[in-house]
Amino acid sequence: MQMQLLPLPLEGAYLITLPSSQDVRGTFVKTFHDTSLAAAGISFTLRESYFSFSHKDVIRGMHFQLPPHHHSKVVFCPRGAILDVIVDLRAGSATYGQYYAHELSEDNHMAYFIPEGFAHGFKALTDGAMTYYLVSTEYSRDHDTGIRYDSIGFDWGVKEPIISARDLSFGTLADLKSPF
Repeated sequence: MQMQLLPLPLEGAYLITLPSSQDVRGTFVKTFHDTSLAAAGISFTLRESYFSFSHKDVIRGMHFQLPPHHHSKVVFCPRGAILDVIVDLRAGSATYGQYYAHELSEDNHMAYFIPEGFAHGFKALTDGAMTYYLVSTEYSRDHDTGIRYDSIGFDWGVKEPIISARDLSFGTLADLKSPF
């Protein structure tokens, strides 16, 4: 079972179809396959893994880590559904400041490969939505930061989102001096 990787309009980012199968026992989903990533030219070393559960209409993001602890991620949603959003923060990129959004869910078995130099966030579309992260560096509190979710020009489609005080304290994309 091989992953299918679709290059996104933001260079280096991919939408991944996670291979899955179903039978009388239930569903099996392959969430990581190094050979598939390598075939797309992606070198990814897993250093940390974690997940979150979110209530419907929670927005988390837009998060990233500063160099030298910046990282790439594989993100998927094994329970419920999320609207996942990435933003290119690489100063020299032709797509700097542009975003891409796609639904990731337990039903569609989709994932993102998010390269270094991107901000990441999502909106939970269902209660109990689980977002799972495979990350290429370990968390560093001193390097963990973000930009405001409402500064990227994206319509999140929710009038009263549930957002942490920390995420609301981030500066805007327009004010960012990109370290990437």
